[in-house]
Amino acid sequence: MNLTVYEENMPLVLQALEDGDFDYIDSASEYFETEFFRYIRAKAILSDIAETYPTPRKKEEVPLGIYIASDLSMRLHGENSFNAFPMVVRSGGLVNALGPKVGQKVKHPDTKDVTLACEGFNGKNVYDRETPCDSDFLRKMAKDTDAGLLMQWYNRDVLRRFRKSRVLDNEGIFIGDASYLFVPDNPKYEGSVRLLFDEGNHPVSSKDIKKMADEKKLRCRWRRCYKMVTLLHTNRKQDYALFVGVRVVSGKASECPILYEMVDAFVETMGRGVMKRLILDRGFLDGKKIARCKREHKIDVLIPLKRKMDIYSDAKALFAESDVKWQTWEPPKSEVKLLPRPRPKAVARRERKRKKKLEQLKSEIPPPPPEKTMMKTEVAAIGDFRSWSSCTVPLTVVANRDIYADGHVETWYLLDTRRVRDPGRPREEYRLRTAIEEKYRVLKCFCDLTGFTSRAFSLVVHQVVFIMLAYSLLQIYLLREGRKKLTGKTPPSIRKQLLPSDSYNIVYWKCYYAKFSAYELIDIVSSVSEEARKKLREKSRRRRQELRESLKNPRPP
Repeated sequence: MNLTVYEENMPLVLQALEDGDFDYIDSASEYFETEFFRYIRAKAILSDIAETYPTPRKKEEVPLGIYIASDLSMRLHGENSFNAFPMVVRSGGLVNALGPKVGQKVKHPDTKDVTLACEGFNGKNVYDRETPCDSDFLRKMAKDTDAGLLMQWYNRDVLRRFRKSRVLDNEGIFIGDASYLFVPDNPKYEGSVRLLFDEGNHPVSSKDIKKMADEKKLRCRWRRCYKMVTLLHTNRKQDYALFVGVRVVSGKASECPILYEMVDAFVETMGRGVMKRLILDRGFLDGKKIARCKREHKIDVLIPLKRKMDIYSDAKALFAESDVKWQTWEPPKSEVKLLPRPRPKAVARRERKRKKKLEQLKSEIPPPPPEKTMMKTEVAAIGDFRSWSSCTVPLTVVANRDIYADGHVETWYLLDTRRVRDPGRPREEYRLRTAIEEKYRVLKCFCDLTGFTSRAFSLVVHQVVFIMLAYSLLQIYLLREGRKKLTGKTPPSIRKQLLPSDSYNIVYWKCYYAKFSAYELIDIVSSVSEEARKKLREKSRRRRQELRESLKNPRPP
């Protein structure tokens, strides 16, 4: 069976009904998921990424578009176990988007429950199919796909499709990050390692553990993990976040060379001028690589300095001089959200009372100690640093001075390969990097990024890649549909949109479909000619009989 793409065209379907013709009628609900899949099919996103998928099969039993769509549907529903696929496909909106040739709703002959009757894509099944493809097929396909090729597919082929969708911002801001993926302490997790972590889940070396107080040592624990290195793209307003690169490696692997390999691959795939600003944390300090980004790729890198570096000592001495011009920096104020409509008087009155009570409770809380109360932040910049011998490009150091109520000052430094005129601008840009930590928290906590159901490394990588793919495609869809407010929501909040929002009857004819309310459809059928009504009546009876006989040998309940 070939995969058919249906186009919404009400005039053609209306004309077919007036002539007494249709192919299939179904009652359906307007699912957010349905519209999402219709979007990525209509824009050829699904077909494009399926065309380049690194399939391990020589013969295509099931269209790759169906395989990828089925996997994405599971991630949208927050399910990582392939055994959940039958439940997802019956309760979600995927089948509505794919059309009646993929699946039709029928009653199970034994339980009388509503299920699906699917034609399938080969003649190998003994029982009648109740899902477009078997959940075990999804699992085996994912397990057999080479993990390295899958990550390469995402980092190159999927990335090209992102650019074709024109969602990459012209300012070219990208953020690199490394994160640990914790798994149960089972040595059968392929490629995983055990490391010692402190209470904040930061790795602890043998030297660090010797310097720790006994109380802190007791809070350290051994944990089995992988390491995930990612490249994320956003704009200055953080309207969206796209994962444009991902690598999953052993927890002991250094993230620094991996990140710069991903940057090289990005430039090779997309060309110069797409990535213009790369914001990193201290773990990616490498003078040669930073210089290469600037000279060969024309990418300006923004990264904090470490205290043990010579350039840190030089900068500290220069900024201590009296002729340095410091300026006050304040974080930008968040936009005031206007209510979509006026509140009722009773609700507004209750809200005023609530705010008054909160202010009263806040006033009763003792203020924080002076040593923890920040009064203001000052920034300054000095350019043309060349004391970092391994970095052969001129550097600008931006000093950030946080002044507290008790008079003490904490200073930290940012390194920038760009000439800086306004020192407040790099400080504001670096806030984007700290902001993405919330994105990773959301993915780990709400997408169950580490809830791996298999110990095979290929399935671990598969789960990470497809969660990233589902998240990024959903960001593109929300952005294009003018639903920017949802891009910053947690996946459970977005998932609430998967619930039915409207009911309608969908009529299919050839490669077209149209949606009608129940009353609209009755009005149309009652207004056609007598000859057309007779044709519709005969075809309707024939289709009902076909659906009743579609499940002759289903699996036992």
